Amino acid sequence: MNKIYPDAASALNGVVQNGQTIAVGGFGLCGIPEALIGALRDSGVTGLTAISNNAGVDGFGLGQLLETRQIKKMIASYVGENKEFARQYLAGELELEFTPQGTLAEKLRAGGAGIPAFFTKTGVGTIVADGKEIREFDGEQYVMERSLVADVALVKAWKADKAGNLVFRKTARNFNPNAAMAGKICIAEVEQLVETGEIDPDHVHLPSIYVHRIVVNATPEKRIEQRTIRAAN
Repeated sequence: MNKIYPDAASALNGVVQNGQTIAVGGFGLCGIPEALIGALRDSGVTGLTAISNNAGVDGFGLGQLLETRQIKKMIASYVGENKEFARQYLAGELELEFTPQGTLAEKLRAGGAGIPAFFTKTGVGTIVADGKEIREFDGEQYVMERSLVADVALVKAWKADKAGNLVFRKTARNFNPNAAMAGKICIAEVEQLVETGEIDPDHVHLPSIYVHRIVVNATPEKRIEQRTIRAAN
């Protein structure tokens, strides 16, 4: 099975449709599938529900799809870097399912593992638990959270082999593997592509069974949200 596609647009072709739920990897702007997000914008699909740790920044990452009004709902844990996101939400133009960060990660992981729901202490006694089942275990209260499964997952890896085994770098590993697992179809954007067998099995972070399509983006922009530098002595 050939999983390699020549560019991001062709990797999305025949997969993305209006009204889908899309899981997008990344932590802030670290490890986001830049080329795939750009191709998703250019595809013109609308009515999307986007599951992501964040909504990018104005004009970059998922912020591009907010500007074009292609996203109708965000399921996210952090939205503080995007003014257009805030404007749309406060104006009632965008739905938001605000989710604690650890809960969001587990929702994706559990969805990928075929677990429909789980109990967590996070959010008990707050508006996060409103309308959800509360159950007591060993004298402590827990709230039931439904897991997440996406129609399509867009993820970014540092390296892949041609079979689709993925290796992530550092912070990019936070949400990308979980997002990939949760997608019925997973498309991976990678910086390096090697022959099958060149990656030590002990170094594989996500096995190829989860990955359906691969596109190489060897020179991503890799923007930084906020740069802080130390003054020279």
